[in-house]
Amino acid sequence: MNDQRTAHTGPVEPAPVHAEAAEVRRFRERLGLPGLVDVHTHFMPERVLHKVWNYFDTNGPLLGGLEWPITYRKEEAERTVLLREFGVRAFTSMLYPHKPGMAAWLNAWAADFARRTPDCLHTATLYPEPGVETYVREAVEAGARVFKSHVQVGAYDPADELLQRTWGLLADAGIPVVIHCGSGPAPGKYTGPEPIARVLARHPRLRLIIAHMGMPEYEDFLGLAERFAEVRLDTTMAFTDFTEQFMPFPRSALPRVAALGDRILLGTDFPNIPYPYVHQLHALESLGLGQEWLRAVCHDNAARLFRL
Repeated sequence: MNDQRTAHTGPVEPAPVHAEAAEVRRFRERLGLPGLVDVHTHFMPERVLHKVWNYFDTNGPLLGGLEWPITYRKEEAERTVLLREFGVRAFTSMLYPHKPGMAAWLNAWAADFARRTPDCLHTATLYPEPGVETYVREAVEAGARVFKSHVQVGAYDPADELLQRTWGLLADAGIPVVIHCGSGPAPGKYTGPEPIARVLARHPRLRLIIAHMGMPEYEDFLGLAERFAEVRLDTTMAFTDFTEQFMPFPRSALPRVAALGDRILLGTDFPNIPYPYVHQLHALESLGLGQEWLRAVCHDNAARLFRL
């Protein structure tokens, strides 16, 4: 492992879009990549997304007091074009319910978005409620390729008995689930590694992708990935200047990240990030884990998982 890391100091100012796209292209060209695969991007009904943005604007309680400006506050079509300009060849429409009765109609919206956006991996979501297995099965049969679970926002126990048959269904189907279960940026009642460990004890073949590298319980979630062969982690916001200020990744754990190089996937949280998209890529590059690791994380691992 190359131990030379580039220090990031001070605020990262957004560049003009065309300049940033060129910078992302140079990053891809250095690695010889045909494009990027970003497993953690947000597209959802506009009125829902605007409510999410308002939550960030008003510093909602789950943000832990952080100021969080939205860098890419653009209309849906503009955001889609921008990802393509960045060379993102596949992305997701991460969306999530915060109460019962939302998931099924969010899934209907996401299915339509995937139909009209061929480079978006058809995304679906779930919530522990009566009927969850039925609408999850319907989404799978309709072609869903990835699910989103948000334990923090949904405030539910992922080991809830209402979800057990659904986790089994997804494990049998081999469909990955991007799950926000770490306690960052603010802890929830059911966040942390223990509830997820209980889920995996019952469903060891479940393909969980731990969002945000499990921040701030990074090492605990690395441990779950070391124990369970189908557990992966996404890089969303990890290692960036913004996150390093309040939930720094322990540098002593980087050899474990290197060893799990085939199960780390690029995620960014676009468009809901308080810095330029390219900063996530530079933050990963600055870890000094080598070009082979970067190629796997930014493209090859997800391309293999989703058979792109």
